[in-house]
Amino acid sequence: MYDNICKFLAETFPDDVATWLLGRSVQLSQLSPKELSNEPIRADALILQQSEDLVLHSEFQTQPSEEVPFRMADYRLRGYRRFPHKRMIQVVVYLKPSNSPLVYQNYFHIEGLQCQFRVIRLWEQPKDLFLQSPGLLPFAVLSDTDNRSQVLNQVAEELDKIEDRRTRSNLAAATGVLAGLVLDDGLIRQIIRRDVMRESVVYQEILREGELIGEQRGEQRGILAGKQQVAINLLRQGMTVEQVVTVTELPRDVVQKLRDDNG
Repeated sequence: MYDNICKFLAETFPDDVATWLLGRSVQLSQLSPKELSNEPIRADALILQQSEDLVLHSEFQTQPSEEVPFRMADYRLRGYRRFPHKRMIQVVVYLKPSNSPLVYQNYFHIEGLQCQFRVIRLWEQPKDLFLQSPGLLPFAVLSDTDNRSQVLNQVAEELDKIEDRRTRSNLAAATGVLAGLVLDDGLIRQIIRRDVMRESVVYQEILREGELIGEQRGEQRGILAGKQQVAINLLRQGMTVEQVVTVTELPRDVVQKLRDDNG
């Protein structure tokens, strides 16, 4: 879920995210992993974008993984095969504070081959960097700050300034979900309006996923069963019971039981 939120932000606000990751404004278009290989490596957080002279490969990770360095090296070679004359900039963004040495590893090395990439640890990034652009607002609460609730309030104030209701609701939903990595759900609901979040495409896609699962199963209570499966998936991805209740609109006791039965 967190990875999908980051992909949504990168695809919806490419200029904001590119300016942050590249340090300058670059017009980028989406690049499908299939354009680099018929068999792309499984990576939910994989984002590929290109301009006339460069390819940007970025990945957002909630937890460190030993597979990341190899994946970056593999896509570097794939990128060179497809676009030998383009620069390729690779960035891994870690969302949640971690003491693992993996969040500091910025290279892949085997005998005769070494690939380097950039690593960004959000909790070390200055908060003001994310308060200046709409597409970066959801990341602000994960940045370097001693008062995350205050930052979330600042984000809410900036969200209120956005005139387009759809954009505002999408960013509010993304902010609420990412804030769940570091803040209590009750506090988030006090600051970010729940009704606005529910209008977003983020939540609507989750609900549609539940309906689709239910239709595929062909059960009499298929939609409910689908929502329950979505809830299980979200719990496995690290979302709290309260967050899953907000997203799926299932009763809390049902979500609690799903967590206990599938823990």
